[in-house]
Amino acid sequence: MDLQQLVIDYGYLALFIGTFLEGETILVIAGFLASRDYLELPWVVLSAFLGTFAGDQTFFYLGRYKGIAFLEKRPLWQSKTGKVFDMLARHQIKVVLGFRFLYGIRNVTPFVIGASRMSPVKFFVLNFVGALLWAIIVGYLGFQFGHIAEQVMGKIQKYEIYILGALVVGGIFLFWRTTCKREK
Repeated sequence: MDLQQLVIDYGYLALFIGTFLEGETILVIAGFLASRDYLELPWVVLSAFLGTFAGDQTFFYLGRYKGIAFLEKRPLWQSKTGKVFDMLARHQIKVVLGFRFLYGIRNVTPFVIGASRMSPVKFFVLNFVGALLWAIIVGYLGFQFGHIAEQVMGKIQKYEIYILGALVVGGIFLFWRTTCKREK
């Protein structure tokens, strides 16, 4: 089975799982693949929206039911949770709508929002809007990246695997960098 067939068969599922857990890099890659006609952009946006929305709802409820005691047992999260609680106190709606765009606190934020006792209905509505905006914007940016790459490089079909590899390596590097910072 070749790369194209793997992407066609499992791309949307991989995108859903990836955005459930993290997000940005896999969505940019999926947008790029949509620009190359391996995936369809509307389905990319929908899969990313569903994945990030479901993940954030899950982590919100984990925070709601596990709460502060759970956070206190995770010293690596302490600096981030303090920042998020601070931001929530000042800009609650903006934080819920925009936390996906804040690299480094994206994963812990829904948990902290749940622990802050925000209304589940309020979080649901704001999370829905924020997840949809994020999926459209980041998916479209990845899609545009593919078109720009083709304009710059001409026929990029022979370079697709290298561009895709560079995006994956870049994503792994960013994940590694933030993970190492947490451990220090």
